Amino acid sequence: HIQADGILVLTAVFRPIQLRQAGLVSLGGLLLLTALYAAQKPWREYPGLEYENYPIPPDYQEKAEWAFARLMYPPVSPWRGGFNFAGDWREGGTNWTMDYPRSDRHLSAALRRLTRIQVRSVEQPLNLEDGDVYDWPWLYGVEVGHWNLTDDQARTMREYLLRGGFFMCDDFHGTDEWDVFVASMEKVFPDRPIVEIANADPIFHTVYDLDDRYQVPGAQYLDTGKTFEKDGRVPHWRAIYDDRGRIMVAMCFNMDLGDSWEHADNPRYPQRFSALGIRIGVDYLVYSFTH
Repeated sequence: HIQADGILVLTAVFRPIQLRQAGLVSLGGLLLLTALYAAQKPWREYPGLEYENYPIPPDYQEKAEWAFARLMYPPVSPWRGGFNFAGDWREGGTNWTMDYPRSDRHLSAALRRLTRIQVRSVEQPLNLEDGDVYDWPWLYGVEVGHWNLTDDQARTMREYLLRGGFFMCDDFHGTDEWDVFVASMEKVFPDRPIVEIANADPIFHTVYDLDDRYQVPGAQYLDTGKTFEKDGRVPHWRAIYDDRGRIMVAMCFNMDLGDSWEHADNPRYPQRFSALGIRIGVDYLVYSFTH
């Protein structure tokens, strides 16, 4: 619920991932589990496409209830736009590191200010091959128009989502990148349709009412004045639902929320774009906790 001072207080229950068959656990119980998992996973910063040696917050080792989990994935071949500066996607320097880590830390800082969730100041990159994705209830993927999941990674992602995990993906544009995205997503869910999210869906009304949404552009807007990339002129908020009507995969297509978080402190980047981008991030995160 929202207090009079505008601060969000979570009083609902989480849908646990590993313990789903045992029933729901209390919010406090899952927060404790999440904090314990976060303590067990060593933190590491990887080389990014845009940033290296980004300043590390002084409190980065503090235990917290929640951390921004970023999906690591192999990219498509370079001729389809895949970046592979590091030689091995597991070592960073590929598409999954776009906007990283500045974007992640800005959204984490916003969540600290706008909610009472105890948020870790640094992100957590996650490789589906490591087997610990089930410890992290919310996962974000950037530039998924350039990903190329293996069959094993797709199976792990499917199991993660069916157990109650939530995957938000963003920053992919136009027909070609949509086709690349779908090629891997169909490995995850060949039997579930991708649909447009209705304005009345709870995901747009958990904290902020977001009926009046608009296209959120990437940093290219600063040079071109265009809110779209390639042939992606129309923004789409799409999803894959589970059998209970819960969104498992939330797709922000033909927009770049990652840049809106990354450039939230950039005076050249219009405030209205970061304002909506952050609100969408907050709504999606709180939805993942409460549904």
